[in-house]
Amino acid sequence: MSATEPHSGSEPGANGFVDFVRAYTKTWVHALAAAALTAFGTLTVVNRWFAALALAAYLVPLVVLYARWRRTGGELGMGPGAADQSASHPETHSRDDQQPPTQEDEPPAASASVSEDVSGASAASDTDETASDSTHHEPAVDAGTAPDEEQSTADVPRSRPDRDAEWTTADAPTETPLSDVAITDAGYSYAVGDGGVVLASSDTGDWHTVLEDGPAAAGNDLAGVAATDDGDAVWIAGDSGTVARIDTATDRHTDYTAPTGITDNWLGIAVGGDAGTETILLSNGSGELLRGRYRRDPTGADDATASGPGELAWDEPLIPGSGSSLSGVDLADDAMGYCCDTNNGVFETTDGGTSFSRIGLDDAAGTFTDVVTATPASPSPVPVLVSADDGVIHRYDGATWTPERVTDTAVTGLAVGGERLLACTDDGAVFERQLNSTEFSSATGIADSLQAVAVGPPRAVAVGSNGAIVERQH
Repeated sequence: MSATEPHSGSEPGANGFVDFVRAYTKTWVHALAAAALTAFGTLTVVNRWFAALALAAYLVPLVVLYARWRRTGGELGMGPGAADQSASHPETHSRDDQQPPTQEDEPPAASASVSEDVSGASAASDTDETASDSTHHEPAVDAGTAPDEEQSTADVPRSRPDRDAEWTTADAPTETPLSDVAITDAGYSYAVGDGGVVLASSDTGDWHTVLEDGPAAAGNDLAGVAATDDGDAVWIAGDSGTVARIDTATDRHTDYTAPTGITDNWLGIAVGGDAGTETILLSNGSGELLRGRYRRDPTGADDATASGPGELAWDEPLIPGSGSSLSGVDLADDAMGYCCDTNNGVFETTDGGTSFSRIGLDDAAGTFTDVVTATPASPSPVPVLVSADDGVIHRYDGATWTPERVTDTAVTGLAVGGERLLACTDDGAVFERQLNSTEFSSATGIADSLQAVAVGPPRAVAVGSNGAIVERQH
């Protein structure tokens, strides 16, 4: 919600008029009216009738906009640029949106959980989705070309409350900032953060500390965690070249820090393939990707009973783009994957990270923060989604890029699970929708700041500042 819009649930009346005036004084219309009042007031020295004109210039816009505000249920829509947006994005409000909120719809004053808004798009037919696209979904643009300003500033879709799904705050064993989270198919969750802390929980949500200060007790900050496709192992990465593999059955780890002698800070990690035959991609601030291949049985027989640390081989680092910092990396399996950088480059691999080709995206307004793709088993075409710090998610269907505005603040993390897409923001909100829909639901105020989100079969988890862990059971 922008600073120029009063709360949509404000009741018309005394308090509503106060809300209206507060919002109205921040609009360009008020500024123009005030200027006219001053100008015509000055001319009263010439003719006193200019005083009437001055009052009319100031009061008429106030009265007209207040009447409009009452008719639209509290939508002023006169913030900066609103005139342009209203011409290209007509307001469409459902009957439910115009009803004043009931006591049942309002969140409790002192609740430890926040009800998640769930959109009706999850049960909509193809016809309904087409109708929704005409209102909320911007036109597609050619691959490799930037959306124009009008496309990248679409209105944030509305949503309806769902009382059955709730995000709750977990009892975390740390207050250390957490930077990333992963969920395995078996329901085990792993989170990493500053000082090398590694947390884990079963599907019951009881979190415990796996590592207090990282591999080798070095205390290096950790930036990323990723699980194998079967969930039998997770990999962690962070500062000073920190890399380690954790066996999820035992929580025991093997330290692989400084692969090929590289001690750069790893900003992200992606893993593809099952445990014992996994591919690992590490990204850093110099735009480099390092590809590793772990084999539990170095003889090639892939003996599932083989013990020991296994064999890990690394390729030479490669730079997919211009050398700008890589802000996101993801592997859908051991072959298909994507990465993005802060120079608005998005790159695709079909050979497990041996090579990459650029697929976009030119002239996006925001700086990219994360990239995610669905598994190849999902309905075709498999979408690629890139988030940015201006609140926009860019969707690629193999031919075109389509921008979707989610919020007005930075989208810090993305996750895809089954047919669901989740996005978290730096102001502590989580947005969710069907993968092939366009209407987001939201849960807000669940943390001060969230940095990453993950979704698995049993639940979804988001992590952030001060050791925040919020989760929702399916």
